[in-house]
Amino acid sequence: MAAPTKGPRLGGGPAHERLMLANLAAALFTHKSIKTTETKAKRLRPVAERLITFAKRGDLHARRRVLAVIGDKAVVHELFTEIAPLVELREGGYTRITKLGFRKGDNASMVQIELVLEPVNPKPKSAKKTAAAAAASTPVAAAASDEAVDAPVEDDIVAESETPAVDETATEVAADEVAAEDAAEADVADAADAEAVVADDAPAEDAAK
Repeated sequence: MAAPTKGPRLGGGPAHERLMLANLAAALFTHKSIKTTETKAKRLRPVAERLITFAKRGDLHARRRVLAVIGDKAVVHELFTEIAPLVELREGGYTRITKLGFRKGDNASMVQIELVLEPVNPKPKSAKKTAAAAAASTPVAAAASDEAVDAPVEDDIVAESETPAVDETATEVAADEVAAEDAAEADVADAADAEAVVADDAPAEDAAK
């Protein structure tokens, strides 16, 4: 329970005050809106919001903590199953206090305290923040596009570097060796033809003698 403020407590003592605030919280969770004095509403607000924070956790320990304050299991079940999902995205400020005027008889200030269950709307971003975010995202996108363009060029360079280079000098030497072998074979063939011609002429000369 929240620390008490300065001044007299509500009710006749501390235990009476705890029971009074617990009953007010149970009525608030059941009816979603109640009318009470301004003093009680201001003391009820931190207690009710703390119980709602426990309900947003949703675990067994949080449920037992709430049951220690509010003994009604039906109210606790409604708090955890119906109210907590509605304020899941809201960060604090679960209650709203509206002044209603003064009560007849003792002239006490009366207020209406209610749960704020409206859906949370995201705050619109200012034009300066939007422009700054766009300017920050533009260089990143440009860098990504440049990397995408440069990537194929690098791949082509790597592919060309991996292709084995042709040794032109070795090719020319091999061609010269083949030509030399062909010339040698041609000389051998000419020599063989000349010997054959000489052999054919020798018997003819012998016959003439």
